[in-house]
Amino acid sequence: MSLSIGIVGLPNVGKSTLFQILTKKQVSAENYPFCTIEPNVGGVPVPDQRLDVLAQISKSAKVIPTTIEFIDIAGLVKGASKGEGLGNAFLANIRQVDAICHVIRVFHNDDITHVENRINPIEDADIINTELLLADLDQITKALPQVEKKAKSKDKLALETLPILQKILPRIEAGTPIRDAELAPEELEIIKSYNFLTAKPMMYVANTDETYQLSPELQDKFTNIIPLSIKIESEICLMEAEEQTEYLTMLGREMSGLDTLIQEGYKLLDLISFLTTGVQETKAWTVKQGTLAPQAGGVIHSDIERGFIMADIISYQDFVDCGSEVGARQNGKLRQEGKSYIIQDGDVCHFKFNV
Repeated sequence: MSLSIGIVGLPNVGKSTLFQILTKKQVSAENYPFCTIEPNVGGVPVPDQRLDVLAQISKSAKVIPTTIEFIDIAGLVKGASKGEGLGNAFLANIRQVDAICHVIRVFHNDDITHVENRINPIEDADIINTELLLADLDQITKALPQVEKKAKSKDKLALETLPILQKILPRIEAGTPIRDAELAPEELEIIKSYNFLTAKPMMYVANTDETYQLSPELQDKFTNIIPLSIKIESEICLMEAEEQTEYLTMLGREMSGLDTLIQEGYKLLDLISFLTTGVQETKAWTVKQGTLAPQAGGVIHSDIERGFIMADIISYQDFVDCGSEVGARQNGKLRQEGKSYIIQDGDVCHFKFNV
């Protein structure tokens, strides 16, 4: 399952540096606007301590985490929806991602220029959010006459689509993104092909100084925000694993801000992991929340979905508490589930199939 998060923000807020340390790729991160032109793409392992625990129990030769894809997208400026700066390319690149990681600058540093010549993270966020709204408004305004015409000729899809577009148009005009327009899941599915920018789930990363502190104003304004000193995180990445652990313990944190960001990004995409474990490998597999057992098996191999019989399921904690699959079976913690079973995060699975 290839799902992606686009890293967006004004020029020089730290997007490319964040991407660099997320993916350990050396991408251009210079101190001038539009340093990033073509989007950089990188797969990022999702930290999951459960894998190491299971691998130790199963004496696995390999541990394979699941990954999500991060994309570093060109910096945006006012007027992007009208093609200013790299606006057209920027918006086209955002349309291709599944969710948005919106970086705003909180830190002060006179040596790093700001495209607006000031530090105001709320105004920065408003610039980008306004451009996304304007782009969606333009798209809806252009689409409506065509949809209305098709609806008059009783086109089924147009008849379903028209009331939804009419419903979201005034909300967009009032500054409400589609993700907050209280659309039903089936309504969102009907307009999915439009790839509206403000329909995509969004999280904020506040690029702070070394304190990782947010002002009460920022905390009130953005509920889905992660404070992150990209400068400090880049230094942590250079440390050996043991040194990292000691440093984070000294800071009173269980994991780096970077790992928190990756995990939150995974949740933002509405993803969960089920696990498989054995002598050869312990591996995490990615599925959407609400996935049924046969389709989860299909992520491993299409034959499993096609010939699905049942799945042996042990919850992660039960597997650990019982010390093995055999122990879980002996203690009545192994369940056999059929085609209607919804996979849960942390399920340790063994699929049975016949083709």
